[in-house]
Amino acid sequence: MNLELLVGHPSGSPLVADYLTRRPSALAFFRGDPTLAASYAAAAEAVAARFDRAARARAVDCIYAPTPAVRARLDRLVEEDGFFVTTGQQPGLFTGPLYSVYKALTAVQLARALEELLGKPVIPLFWVASEDHDWREVDHTYAVSVANELQRVALDNAPERGDRPVHRVPMGDAITPVLEEFLSLFPDNDFKPACARRLRSAYAPGHSLGEAFIRVLADWLGPLGMAFVDASSLPLKRASRTQFTAVLDGSVEQEALLGRTAEQLREAGYHVQVPILAGGVNLFFEGSSGRERVYRSGSDFRLRHSGELLTRRRILAASDADPRVLSPNVLLRAVVEGTVFPVVSYVAGPGEIAYFAQLRGLFDLCGVRMPVVHPRFSVTVIEPKIRKVLDKLDLSVQDLARPFGELAGRVVQEDIPDGVRQALGDLRGGIGRGVEELSRAAATLDPTLKGPARHVRTVAFDALEQMRRKIIHSLKREKQTRLRQLEKAQVHLYPGGGPQERSLNACYYLMRYGREFLDALHDRFSVRLARDGSHAANIAGVGSFRG
Repeated sequence: MNLELLVGHPSGSPLVADYLTRRPSALAFFRGDPTLAASYAAAAEAVAARFDRAARARAVDCIYAPTPAVRARLDRLVEEDGFFVTTGQQPGLFTGPLYSVYKALTAVQLARALEELLGKPVIPLFWVASEDHDWREVDHTYAVSVANELQRVALDNAPERGDRPVHRVPMGDAITPVLEEFLSLFPDNDFKPACARRLRSAYAPGHSLGEAFIRVLADWLGPLGMAFVDASSLPLKRASRTQFTAVLDGSVEQEALLGRTAEQLREAGYHVQVPILAGGVNLFFEGSSGRERVYRSGSDFRLRHSGELLTRRRILAASDADPRVLSPNVLLRAVVEGTVFPVVSYVAGPGEIAYFAQLRGLFDLCGVRMPVVHPRFSVTVIEPKIRKVLDKLDLSVQDLARPFGELAGRVVQEDIPDGVRQALGDLRGGIGRGVEELSRAAATLDPTLKGPARHVRTVAFDALEQMRRKIIHSLKREKQTRLRQLEKAQVHLYPGGGPQERSLNACYYLMRYGREFLDALHDRFSVRLARDGSHAANIAGVGSFRG
């Protein structure tokens, strides 16, 4: 495999930038400095005080182990007082954007580093947010076709889904032609059949997007030690019940606390990622109209869109009958995770880092220590064909982030080069002078020879004009070639104007380079933590890699 991997951390809001550079104004909203080993040791100590063997056993009962080796490590975690590094994402179509894989691989390597630091089993755990009901975020994916064109592939099962959570809705027969359309975008090679079999087995009519997502990621990441938890699983719901009840009863206090934190963020000059809505409870309830946010209404509650009124007793009775009807909102999810699992650190993208800044007080209120928030890796993958284009056009990867029209003027030259223009002018002048001298000399012999001499000049000038036009045509052809090359490079590195990791599907690279692509990423994601009290040079290893 000859890929170039540019590894770093994703950009984000000023808060995220300040957190990545460890500015005190940002760190004040979190628990610990993510570059320091001491931060994780302190988190582990606090978590260990809350989790005995029985609590760890209940946590492990919620988890899917994709391999016998992962199951054995989970057993060790129970017996040896181990911990988790967690991360998570909504279940995307055909695994969704690349960054889901980057988050998982970051968690794998961070867990390895923390196991060495803490001397206890530390297992990476991926939370699959299958309760999400925003289908517009998960029902599509992007890939670059053989023709180097960005293609959007989408699952249209709108009649079945409505506002129901992802885990409730099987993909149905609509998934089969969508999958075949997706597979047709990739060239036939030695790696495609295995990846295609994996996708066809997972993304099948009777499965939900969440089930399919877990099946494929488990196949990819299970050998690297990743465990999984489905947010809609019954054991997890039962383990979360006490927390949900406390949220119903303490929503006024939680809203006030979150509101104060939001104001503190604004006073520090930062944006509030998740607005705090008046009367909002940090829970969703799944009723007849789908999954809806719960709001206070006097001593009772109402659902945001349908307006349906519910008593506390009715909500809890519905949860007794079907524990899946209650689910946390984005702010409560991390707290639930820390309640059920002995979590030392959470691997977050830029949006998650921003909303974790709102949560320290909520964690404390719920009696859970906020985990150390570790940023995921960001990667720009440069294939050899794209590197050739960049070198030919004398462009950097960062240049490709600029608008196409702005770059086009830089990479194409419509004017005739000065040297060619000078040579044409010199030749035209020379022909003109030479013909005049010939005409005068010939006229001394025969005055009628002036006409043929002038004809020679006309023919020569016509030939020169044809040459000039051919040069211009060649320049235009070269211009079009360069524009196509520029377009090709942009669609691979900044599809749709954004980083490739936020839209392109991981299958693009797995079908071209096989599992070696995952192994190369895994090897490159090196986590370094400072143990001597000084800050690490980077939160994690960054740079480029050719393999």
